Amino acid sequence: MTASDQAISSEFAALVSAASVEISSHGHQLSALQDNFDRGTNVTITFLPGDDYRRNVETAAALRRAGYNPIPHIAAREMASRDSLSDFLERARGEADVTRVLVIAGDVAAAKGPFRSSLDVCHSGLIEAHGISSVSVAGHPEGHPFLTPQNAFKMLGAWRDWGRQAGVRLEVMTQFCFEAAPILGWIGELEAHGGLPVIVGLAGPATPATLIKFALRCGIGNSIRSVRNQIGRFGRLLTDAGPDEVIRGLQSGFEKTNASIAGIHLFPFGGLRKAGAWRRQFALSPADRPAR
Repeated sequence: MTASDQAISSEFAALVSAASVEISSHGHQLSALQDNFDRGTNVTITFLPGDDYRRNVETAAALRRAGYNPIPHIAAREMASRDSLSDFLERARGEADVTRVLVIAGDVAAAKGPFRSSLDVCHSGLIEAHGISSVSVAGHPEGHPFLTPQNAFKMLGAWRDWGRQAGVRLEVMTQFCFEAAPILGWIGELEAHGGLPVIVGLAGPATPATLIKFALRCGIGNSIRSVRNQIGRFGRLLTDAGPDEVIRGLQSGFEKTNASIAGIHLFPFGGLRKAGAWRRQFALSPADRPAR
């Protein structure tokens, strides 16, 4: 049986069918989201440098009205003050019924306020004070640009301890990779450090050229070679590549180790239409899938 013919288990089919997806904080993708993802889908909302958290709340509220579950990013270094973070959380709860957030440090070198790291946000006491019941934090299977692996796992352990004390559910959402091996190895190390539920981030279907662009921007490691190999094998830059092989590699790895993941998250680099179509088609049996 070849990798392309390998059937996925019912467990992985369910994970793919329920995959969350990311949209821009600008809110202009709502129509495309409605055309390609079912109501009830978990949708993360980016917080890019220079974003105004009030607009992010407006996007979250629009998602909630449309029947989706908004999960705003909180970029620690973008928060100008404790009051700003408190206002962000209060508005998100009151206007969009947000109960889950994804906390990141942010893509700026210098903090605009008192929060220099994601841990500073958790230690503020504001997350639990505003009734947020679930928090996702970032994991980096191919390494963090500024943290050693040991310090990265130590930080995740600090998050886990905080979650237990605060009564908040903690999950790790990983950066995307183009191979399963780094993800499997990293999850194994996380388990050795006490473990946390893991949502695996995957790059949605896009051309290899687009994937390489985002990989370089996001600091993806050695697994980028798999995308470059596709270009080398087929000589094509314009043929979409999806995360099929990563999913099958994860399934194979988990069957051998009895490990598991809590969910899948799609970064729709090739657009929401392609990501939604992939999500629907991949859960079908090989015989039922349309030819690619």
